Amino acid sequence: MQFTSKDFKRYSKQIILKKVGISGQKKIFSSKVLVIGAGGLGCPLILYLANSGVGNIGIADHDRIEISNLNRQILYTHKDVGKFKATQAKKIIKNINNKIKVDTYIRKISKKNISKILHKFDVICDGTDNFSARYLINDYCLKNKKILISAAISKFDGQIFNFDFRKKIPCFRCFMPETPENVNNCETEGVEATNAGIAGCLQANEVMKIILNIESDLVGKILIFNTILSRFRKVKISKNPNCINKCIKK
Repeated sequence: MQFTSKDFKRYSKQIILKKVGISGQKKIFSSKVLVIGAGGLGCPLILYLANSGVGNIGIADHDRIEISNLNRQILYTHKDVGKFKATQAKKIIKNINNKIKVDTYIRKISKKNISKILHKFDVICDGTDNFSARYLINDYCLKNKKILISAAISKFDGQIFNFDFRKKIPCFRCFMPETPENVNNCETEGVEATNAGIAGCLQANEVMKIILNIESDLVGKILIFNTILSRFRKVKISKNPNCINKCIKK
């Protein structure tokens, strides 16, 4: 994206920040971020990435919008029911700023296509709702030293991870070696709408720190929060000697 006087005015409240400035805003313009899952987490994440000026945004989601999505997936309205999430999300981004380059992938991330899609982006944001996808994305990002910002929500609880695999840190399999027997997700357990908004915004915040080279205290840790208690806590993730990715040796 070319930096114009109009852009300077638009992003002036970011540019005056000492940790941003014109050079930082240029980094935001040139950044490449992929959002996997344009649902409850992906919607607020996409909104803040676009409004912050991220110049290249990818959206991978193969689902269509359902009426039960509308309470928390804030990019969509009842007129969008039945349409592909990725397609509608792209329209919203273009309405925010037509200069943003948006790539959509209306397909499920799999072993066959993950490299072809993810290699184009510097930062990967995981907003999927199943463990098989999370493991697949984690393993690819670890192997290829990508930055993975991941989130999960259920009921009134949320979790945020910053896996900066350019560094020697534990991975998601260290934290969760196997799929738990009782899997909690929005479909079976329900979720508070604002919980999705909080988690998506926190993901966006981690992305911005990465782009601006601001050190994050969340790297290699998990941020756990509860919206009922308004309680946040960070827990360090330890490298698991039995991790199949052999993180203990990295």
